[in-house]
Amino acid sequence: MDEARGRRLDGWSWAIFFVRWVLGLIFFMAGWWKTFDLGPLEHARRLFIVPYADTWLPAWLLWASGTVIPVVELVAGALMCLGLRVREAGIAFGFILIVVDYGHLLKEPLFDTTHHIFPRLDLLAFVLAAPAGRDLLSLDAWLGRRSGGGERPVEEPPRLS
Repeated sequence: MDEARGRRLDGWSWAIFFVRWVLGLIFFMAGWWKTFDLGPLEHARRLFIVPYADTWLPAWLLWASGTVIPVVELVAGALMCLGLRVREAGIAFGFILIVVDYGHLLKEPLFDTTHHIFPRLDLLAFVLAAPAGRDLLSLDAWLGRRSGGGERPVEEPPRLS
């Protein structure tokens, strides 16, 4: 490893790597269980249709959301872990968190989001807000270097006064 590259593999690079993997595993493992153990149709029936049949939400939307979300969690979780198309995977996670948050709050307006939603949202916000040029331990960075496009310029983190 050359000296310049070694210097740039700093705390930001490692922090982004670890947070990306933890966040990715949370969604990947949930997606794995919902896709392969429970099954997307059973997931939709048990977690969307049964609890929300008496709400304003149409059945077609509940079925569509309930069957698609497990697969999106699985794929986006794997992408996040690998560091491939991180922004797109993160945006998918954000929409899933909005759906989950709305669903819980629709049934229970004072639902405690601090145990399930906020920890994931905090990790997601970190990954999406972290300087992309510092995510050196990702497939996105490796592919960027390999394609000859070089690495994205490293953005300096804001300084706290």
